[in-house]
Amino acid sequence: MDIIKKLCNEFKLKSFQVENTIKLIDEGNTIPFIARYRKEQTGSLSDVVLREMNERLTYIRNLEKRKEEVIRLIDEQGKLTEELKAEIIKAEVLQRVEDLYRPYKQKRKTRASKAKEKGLEPLANIILAQELTDGNLDKIAAPFVNEEKGVKNVKEAYKGASDIIAEIVSDNAEFRKKIRDLFMHEGIINTEAVDPEEKTVYEMYYKFEEEAKKIANHRILAINRGEKEKKLKVKFVTPDVKIVDYLKSQMITNDAAITTKNLIEAVEDSYKRLISPSIEREIRNILTERAEEEAIKVFGQNTKNLLMVPPVKDVKVLAIDPSFRTGCKLSVLDGTGKLLDYDTIYPNEPQNKVKESKEFMTKWIKKYDIDVISIGNGTASRETEKIVAEMLSDVDKQVSYTIVSEAGASVYSASKLANEEYPDINVSIRGAISIGRRLQDPLAELVKIDPKSIGVGQYQHDVNQTKLGLALDGTVEDCVNNVGVDLNTASPSLLGYVSGISKAVAKNIVTYREENGKFTDRKQIKKVKKLGDKAFEQCAGFMRITDGNNPLDKTGVHPESYEIAEKLLSKLEYTLADISNNNLRDINSRIMAVKVKEEKAKVNLGGKNKRLKSLQALSQLKVVEKKKTNKEKFNDRVKVLSDELEVGVPTLMDIIEELKKPGRDPRDEMPKPIFRNDVLKMEDLKEGMTLTGTVRNVVDFGAFIDIGVKQDGLVHISEMSDKFIKKPMEVVQVGDIVNVRIMEVDSQRQRIALSMKGC
Repeated sequence: MDIIKKLCNEFKLKSFQVENTIKLIDEGNTIPFIARYRKEQTGSLSDVVLREMNERLTYIRNLEKRKEEVIRLIDEQGKLTEELKAEIIKAEVLQRVEDLYRPYKQKRKTRASKAKEKGLEPLANIILAQELTDGNLDKIAAPFVNEEKGVKNVKEAYKGASDIIAEIVSDNAEFRKKIRDLFMHEGIINTEAVDPEEKTVYEMYYKFEEEAKKIANHRILAINRGEKEKKLKVKFVTPDVKIVDYLKSQMITNDAAITTKNLIEAVEDSYKRLISPSIEREIRNILTERAEEEAIKVFGQNTKNLLMVPPVKDVKVLAIDPSFRTGCKLSVLDGTGKLLDYDTIYPNEPQNKVKESKEFMTKWIKKYDIDVISIGNGTASRETEKIVAEMLSDVDKQVSYTIVSEAGASVYSASKLANEEYPDINVSIRGAISIGRRLQDPLAELVKIDPKSIGVGQYQHDVNQTKLGLALDGTVEDCVNNVGVDLNTASPSLLGYVSGISKAVAKNIVTYREENGKFTDRKQIKKVKKLGDKAFEQCAGFMRITDGNNPLDKTGVHPESYEIAEKLLSKLEYTLADISNNNLRDINSRIMAVKVKEEKAKVNLGGKNKRLKSLQALSQLKVVEKKKTNKEKFNDRVKVLSDELEVGVPTLMDIIEELKKPGRDPRDEMPKPIFRNDVLKMEDLKEGMTLTGTVRNVVDFGAFIDIGVKQDGLVHISEMSDKFIKKPMEVVQVGDIVNVRIMEVDSQRQRIALSMKGC
């Protein structure tokens, strides 16, 4: 198989993009590094496309490896034909390879293998040959009756032969392919309740059926879970008569044969006992894998959007981990996230110390000059929010509050990492610290938690955990490297996701920092134990040093491009000091001026005729230039600079962007958290009311929106846009701030139906 050609066709890419990407991956380069610093070689492929291509490359290579193995195994049995070998080589999916290998695969004891041991294979061949049109069936089978081998009579002989034929039919690759297609395209998923009287979350599936080819992914996962919990019975309705007729048409070549009845019985037995259950499992696995793949993508995208929520920088935070019986845990963090104080208050049931709690929080707001209160969204969140809102109305200072997702906070609190960070602090208080830091820097805090515990997906505990883990690790890695990390403040958890840095090396970086003081130059990280040249190449561009010796160290410019960056600065009449002083905001206008100066210089060169031709050319050029957009003009000048500096346009564009905003944080462009001063109750909501909310989770069928009441509202996919959309993510992402209209409030079931149409 031509892997490069295949990937080009699948991803609609040019051969150089695929060829170079494969080479870069094989050389041990990470996806973030390739996406950011090898754009010329890949044609500026994004990290998302690169990961998908890498995943597909791995599958194809494993497929080719399996083909070679299957060919070898069949050849060792002396049964490999040129036709079979060609079929195996031509196979494009693993399932096809396994189907072709099935007849030759060493099986555990089966009814067919036992029948063969009894010497009944020749009788099976007589039946399959369909050549006997007259005679006595008992006489045909009589020679195979052998009590010593366990064949007591003619009936048992035919039964054993039938078992052999049934397995032959079941192992036929073409039959299985045809039946698999019929199951998928004509099969129906049918579900019903185990106990119709029991109230469960699966009630919509108590009497449910849908075509297998049309069923939505989230329904597959819901049905699977309901079946696993023994709340649902699942039946796969298939076109059995049609399939058996197809098998008979393929197997029966002589209706007049006296063994036809035996062959028909074998075919029917093969389908009912072997093929149908096997193919049903395969189809349900295919549907599940498809659903899991989509769920993992949704979870990955939601996680990415949550991690990329903008940090609220340089604010003093009072963080609250709310609860009822055990009280609300408080922590105070300064602008850098340093813990200043912590305690517990009991404003909610059963103690209801509302007045004392308000007084305590008011005292701390004044004492620590609090800017924002961060409240976890778990148990007792809205009750605590109401008390905080009432308290703030009496505080003589502008303080607001916001609700922060506390998913995974308890996991972090009890983790080894949390114990290392706060060995002398109670587990419950650590949760409040995490809630506060999630507001100050969501990415830096959430990387301390297993991504699977963040809780922004659907059915994440039901999907393949290995695949989910790999996908989420890749998502976190992309986010961390997209933002970059401060080499002098980043935790080992954050450093461990940097391109080329292992968890062990991340700890070594922190150890080196503690023993030798702050890093002042990116090259210093080469002195870190176990961090070699390859790791330096992969990680250096993503490490930031804010107040280092070289101002370029605080940008995303890779050290391998420092010389080019310095030449560019010199050509535009800047110095390195201008980076530190943030004096490069007019860099675009200087770039626009570069080419104009060169054109004027051309006019003054040469004799009279040359000057005239040059003037004419310049006049024509000006006409063309006038028709161009500013962006096109800018790109033209960057191209000239790239030729002069001998660097690719994508790399030069990246360098320019980094110089323009040194140390920029891409999260600053994302929607900011909503800060509130008051609180809404469910009773305050009226149909038709328009509110602003935060997208907390996006699933296949819609999005859950925090509108400031205890229960998140649901915008169904049908209420997201006036235009038809296939997926909610076409419209919203986790963390988005959206306007919604109340459609329905069901206080009894605690459900709020929202619409984004016309808002």
